[in-house]
Amino acid sequence: MSNQWMFPRVAKLPKYVFAMINELKYKLRREGEDIVDLGMGNPDMPPEKHIIDKLCEVAQRDNVHGYSASRGIPRLRKAICDFYYRRYGVVLDPEEEAILTIGAKEGYSHLMLALLEPGDTVLVPNPTYPIHYYAPIIAGGDALSVPIPEENFEESFLQKVNDIIKASYKKPKAIVVSFPHNPTTQCVSLDFFKELIRIAKKEEIWVIHDFAYADLGFDGYEPPSILQVEGAKDVAVEIYSMSKGFSMAGWRVAFMVGNSVLIKNLAHLKSYLDYGVFTPIQVASIIALESPYEIVIKKKLVYQKRRDVLVEGLNRVGWHVEKPKGSMFVWAKIPEWVGMNSLDFSLYLLREAKVAVSPGVGFGEYGEGYVRFALVENEHRIRQAIRGIKRALEKLGHKEKDHSLSK
Repeated sequence: MSNQWMFPRVAKLPKYVFAMINELKYKLRREGEDIVDLGMGNPDMPPEKHIIDKLCEVAQRDNVHGYSASRGIPRLRKAICDFYYRRYGVVLDPEEEAILTIGAKEGYSHLMLALLEPGDTVLVPNPTYPIHYYAPIIAGGDALSVPIPEENFEESFLQKVNDIIKASYKKPKAIVVSFPHNPTTQCVSLDFFKELIRIAKKEEIWVIHDFAYADLGFDGYEPPSILQVEGAKDVAVEIYSMSKGFSMAGWRVAFMVGNSVLIKNLAHLKSYLDYGVFTPIQVASIIALESPYEIVIKKKLVYQKRRDVLVEGLNRVGWHVEKPKGSMFVWAKIPEWVGMNSLDFSLYLLREAKVAVSPGVGFGEYGEGYVRFALVENEHRIRQAIRGIKRALEKLGHKEKDHSLSK
């Protein structure tokens, strides 16, 4: 497709690989096929009823339909700070160290716009959630990939960060991380964040941690906040989203917390760009944050059970996959005997197994060789997906009992 119609900034963005999967998925559904959609990480569970009730109640008031507060109404900013103290023991100033964003993507993207000048670079893991890589480019800067190692992750990744900083002609402006990680599901310890903060302070670069899957740790693993590191607020911000743990994805509620300089610059830019989230949504978000944390744990356990059903099912049909410790995904290496790249294999599973997954290459070149499953269908549907995958693998000549082929 010619890019002649595109403006220069838009022309820098590649075609969204996932669009090819969606086009075929919609075509098959129009033809009457029942597709189990494990592609997009779009939560299928609703928020708790009392949160929805508060939204409806406040929306009935006459005085809440005007412009809201771009930074977030004061009581909501206080609620997120109180939540952070209860959950992580982190003390935050709601006036200087917390700001509401219209979802994590908006907050992150506009922070890049505020932070970067032409020629500035940001270090970004690869594979990664696409906006992490492309927001710096949209902002006029550039992104440098930090390949995610498959083994000895924490030490190897930090060494790669050090090496890239030292080899850079111009020191990077920031490093972006996100753990539990999308798409690889990689999880880290607090010690990892301590070392990352030490590097950032030594090299005088900012750290942005997208904490989208903060609430989704499994088997006793509790994802740490980077702000739990002493002195982290000197160089770091963290983006906490209510999309996953609270099942409020469509509500577009997230917060950036931490370093006051980054928060202040984002707030100044946003004052020109938006009037904030609809006030009833903000009020309902307060109710959500002040609710017992058990409402989040309940949803986390649903994701954990779905993970077990999917991973155990894949292993049973001969596709060896490890259980992730966090996120709402399963990152599965394509068996070598399949002989397809990630996009072709994803399209094959869609046609033959009637299962939609995300091709690893859509998350960066180092994602090639993998596909990502999102845990966004119920257990019955996941079992249906396993049966379809079994048939598709057998059509390629793979037999369930021959597990050695998938190792």
